[in-house]
Amino acid sequence: MSILAQEATAGFSLIWIVIMLVALYFMMIRPQQKETKRKNTMLSELSVGDTVLTTSGFYGMVIDITEDTVIMEFGNNKNCRIPMQKAAIAVVEKPEDAVEKESK
Repeated sequence: MSILAQEATAGFSLIWIVIMLVALYFMMIRPQQKETKRKNTMLSELSVGDTVLTTSGFYGMVIDITEDTVIMEFGNNKNCRIPMQKAAIAVVEKPEDAVEKESK
């Protein structure tokens, strides 16, 4: 009788482990994959003239784009151009989106 009880307990433990792994996938791994996909899409649609917010909190305008870097212009001073990695861009605002916000 004790052998049957041990097998039942082992099967029950295995079910809980599977349930925990499924919950881990849906709570941690899947949202991270969706966020990575969203950011990659955002960076692939980046174009010259877009206003961006960097991860360090600076707003700037994209002047030039290369494979993994962008040259940004900060502030009203047209001489302040800084090369940055694309990964440092947090938010992209297209010029068309800005016009739509102002019209509302």
